[in-house]
Amino acid sequence: MSPTTLPAGPEHGHVTFLGAGPGDPGLLTLRAVEALANADVLVAEHEVLDVVRTHARQGVSVVPTDTGPLSDPNPGTGTPQPAVIDGASTTAGIPALRDAAHLVMEAARGGRRVVRAVSGDPGLDTYAAEEMLACAKAGVSFEVVPGVATAVGVPAYAGVPLRDAEGADVRFVDARTASDRCWTEVGASDGTVVVSTTLDSVAAAAGELVSAGRKPDTPMTVTVGGTTTRQRTWSATLGTIAQTLKQAKVLPSPDGGRPVIAVVGDRSAPAQRDQLAWFESKPLFGWKVLVPRTKEQAASLSDQLRSYGAVPHEVPTIAVEPPRTPQQMERAVKGLVTGRYEWIAFTSVNAVRAVREKFEEYGLDARAFAGIKVAAVGEQTAKALIAFGVKPDLVPSGEQSAAGLLEDWPPYDPVFDPIDRVFLPRADIATETLVAGLIELGWEVDDVTAYRTVRASPPPAETREAIKGGGFDAVLFTSSSTVRNLVGIAGKPHNVTVIACIGPATAKTAEEHGLRVDVMAPEPSVHKLAEALADFGMKRRLAALEAGDPVTRPSERRPGARRRRAAT
Repeated sequence: MSPTTLPAGPEHGHVTFLGAGPGDPGLLTLRAVEALANADVLVAEHEVLDVVRTHARQGVSVVPTDTGPLSDPNPGTGTPQPAVIDGASTTAGIPALRDAAHLVMEAARGGRRVVRAVSGDPGLDTYAAEEMLACAKAGVSFEVVPGVATAVGVPAYAGVPLRDAEGADVRFVDARTASDRCWTEVGASDGTVVVSTTLDSVAAAAGELVSAGRKPDTPMTVTVGGTTTRQRTWSATLGTIAQTLKQAKVLPSPDGGRPVIAVVGDRSAPAQRDQLAWFESKPLFGWKVLVPRTKEQAASLSDQLRSYGAVPHEVPTIAVEPPRTPQQMERAVKGLVTGRYEWIAFTSVNAVRAVREKFEEYGLDARAFAGIKVAAVGEQTAKALIAFGVKPDLVPSGEQSAAGLLEDWPPYDPVFDPIDRVFLPRADIATETLVAGLIELGWEVDDVTAYRTVRASPPPAETREAIKGGGFDAVLFTSSSTVRNLVGIAGKPHNVTVIACIGPATAKTAEEHGLRVDVMAPEPSVHKLAEALADFGMKRRLAALEAGDPVTRPSERRPGARRRRAAT
């Protein structure tokens, strides 16, 4: 039987050599995610650690490369937990990646399932090939999960297709190990050349190609941070790339140079790249956007911002705590079971969570809602209910708010409604809009404090300084309380920061705190707010291009005077 087909056993274990791609976590394959979820041990290069760690099991431990045998972080449990071996360390002056074969073999002992993650594709990684040979010699079963090769993925994100309909030749060169013969061969070719090098060595690589026969006016693109929101691409020629980087104030790196992908040939001509640079043309590309909400509520909004190219930074401004006196909530939940209510109305995800926690405390589940009509104030609240196993009977067809819910809420009818009472679990600071509206429709309302909202603790000093110093490009305010709480715990956002508000009431509060509102959602929805910010960013980008100016982020312009709302 081949070493690659041996089943994982108590002695040998199993190793998966996994390609983590060039940097974008979204480029991991489905098989890669599956392997990570089943891994006992994760051996990862430093630059891909964050990409793969999120898909590993809970309880991931970091084990330095020089600490000896792997230890069980939960002794006595009988269940090995995932460990992370950071391949960025060194041992006795030898790069840890050269010792990774030993680490992989050690990690696989005791039947552990090991994932060895590398940048790009393991088939193009010299060290990974050596580790595979070591596994084969030791009788350790292994498999290979290919990844998106960096030399292919980065040009795709930079808007540089490597081949056209004519099928031109494509050569790949690693400038860090290329021989004179290699440079001579690619220099004599008319095809596209993809060079893996460092930012500090780009000019030298361009010189090698010119010396080997390429014309100095051959187009060249250089991309750093490819496939991530740090990506930046410069277009030049072999003869002008050094001057282009100098004019762009790209300084030498103290660590010897950041890795880059350079593409040489007609396929990288600037005119074509301007039309195909889809990634860096996203409306909020590279924008650092502050999301001041509770951690749970920020997740879906952050995902949407990432789709626009932004880098969301979640800062909780509100903490959710149980009510001071739980008796009222306890009586209401018992009333649900005994048939006291016709309806229950959820006005937030937090309200769903509060009722669910109380249910679990009493040993109840979603079946307790049988025979009760359930209303949700909006889509996010409805999703939280569905996750609980409850499909809401009423969600606003229009505005996602208490007012929108009231527009669709049926009046009390003694013929069709055997019970005239509504259970309304909500926050201690909620407005009276829904209560008053339901009473006007003929319903009796049990208005119950299900949770309290309190100001969260201040964020780290670094975040506070970024807020006040203009380190963020935009901030999204989703309620008046987020404005007051953010200013209270972190200070007022800098005058260059774009202020986006979910509605008129929130905008008014922002203005009262001396902020000028740049963006307002067309309707009170966090997703519409994110869309409005993306529209603002795109218009800003197009205006700069039309004026012939470089496209910059708001944080890259620092006027001296603080922007304030003009007095009216």
